[in-house]
Amino acid sequence: MLIWDMLTGGRPRRSLRTWVDGQWAELPWAEVIDRAYRAATHLREQGVRPGSRVACVLTNTAEAVVGLLAVWLAGGVVASLPLPSRGMSGEEYAGLVNRIIDELDAELLLLDDDVRAKLGDPPPDAVTTRSWASLAGPGERIDPTLPAGNEICFIQFSSGSTGRPKGCVLTADAVSRQLSMIHSMLGAEHRTERVASWLPLSHDMGIFGCLLYTFGFDSDIWLSAPERLFSSPRSWFRDLAEHGITMTAGTSTGLHLATRAQGRHPLSKQLALRVCVLGAERVDHAVLSAAVATFGSSGLRMEHFMPAYGLAEATLAVTACDHREKPRTIVLDAVELADGRIVETSAEHEHATVVVSVGRPCAGVTVETAEPGRLAEIVVRSPSLAEGYHNDPERTARVFTGGRLRTGDLGFLADGELYMVGRTDDMLSVGGRKVYARELEATVESLGTVREGCSVVLDEPGVSPGLVLLAELKRTSSDAGLVAAEAAAAIRVKCGIALTRCLFVNRNGLPRTPSGKIQRFQTRWLLEQQRLPVTATVDF
Repeated sequence: MLIWDMLTGGRPRRSLRTWVDGQWAELPWAEVIDRAYRAATHLREQGVRPGSRVACVLTNTAEAVVGLLAVWLAGGVVASLPLPSRGMSGEEYAGLVNRIIDELDAELLLLDDDVRAKLGDPPPDAVTTRSWASLAGPGERIDPTLPAGNEICFIQFSSGSTGRPKGCVLTADAVSRQLSMIHSMLGAEHRTERVASWLPLSHDMGIFGCLLYTFGFDSDIWLSAPERLFSSPRSWFRDLAEHGITMTAGTSTGLHLATRAQGRHPLSKQLALRVCVLGAERVDHAVLSAAVATFGSSGLRMEHFMPAYGLAEATLAVTACDHREKPRTIVLDAVELADGRIVETSAEHEHATVVVSVGRPCAGVTVETAEPGRLAEIVVRSPSLAEGYHNDPERTARVFTGGRLRTGDLGFLADGELYMVGRTDDMLSVGGRKVYARELEATVESLGTVREGCSVVLDEPGVSPGLVLLAELKRTSSDAGLVAAEAAAAIRVKCGIALTRCLFVNRNGLPRTPSGKIQRFQTRWLLEQQRLPVTATVDF
């Protein structure tokens, strides 16, 4: 395994850079390895042995990177816990973490001091809690006992964008195969790439696609953080230009924020970008076009974008577009799509929706749909599939069947490429009709009065056929009644179903994962609990 080779005998030449107090702090990979060995000594003193489950809240810091590698050197299993999502109270986050730790039977919890403060005082019977920084200091160089082959090395707990966090159990072989797949799909050169990422290390794209990939292939990485992107969206492409970045990864939402914030301001230098991987959510073609229009004078081209599809149950990547070609698109009738039919139409059609390809299967991967020729659940076979879900045999048996993974995502295949449309829980049934929520949300956001990526459409239990819209206004001075009426009219045209209510919430009031995805299930729960920061309600 490449990571293990680097830890036990590699001679890296490149560096890790992290954003600390408003500037980049460089730490050569060779020094990261040396510190990891010393930290592993302290972990052994804490009782970490081969097979020990170590609960980790992986933040984008050099200390967390060192500690992650140290757990493996000590023989432990890294159990990556979700970061607190926006809108989650400290008490709720503490309850979530404690439930996961109980299920893991973890012996140690490692995290940053600021996350520890959010948890409050742990209960008396809690596991030993240590900060990443506390692992620093002198120590003997231990003999490593790294997980190998079919031994478990990582348990990836989801961020909870679609429900209760679940832990995907990954073996050393699965991780190794995934890194080789990523290397092949990127067409990368050993030690020549310069990588930038703001994705959280608690997310599969951040940990495997960016951090561990660059470590295993000895590349330079500029590791920012989601908090920096969301507070200063221009920082992403500014970093790309200033540091000659050749590869980066992010989300469609993040790209929209960076593009909107850049406006007409030119970048300081021309881009050296070769590949920008986009995943974690459906890729919006309008966002790609806007980004090229904004950054085109600095060298950004549509060919640089690599929409990809992946999920934690496959370690990460499943499909990806060719890094040398423009992403393909198909224009479909949204009403027909909601009924599962793939009907192409013109871009001028009132029900038109543009779907972006997420490419062909990665090496060794097979992708099918449950109903060929229709919008249906995506089914995957991959050499890097997880073993299942930790401590959840019922869900494991339901999702991992006969060597195949039932993803819970909806899509279709055309000319050998996958088009991912959304999740099964995005499909709402209203009065016997199916409605695809994300299409309606995109329709509302296209009106220009609601913040892009800041709307949620839900079916309302107990109400005769109808929908409820929750949204953040682009301008607080807007007339909520007029905005709601426009949204209701647009939704009626799009799908023929009426809104029953429209609720407007404070800016940043809708719950999101650390990577920026709206948490639909959490929004529904907060709505039922009347805990959303609602500023105006319009009933129809």
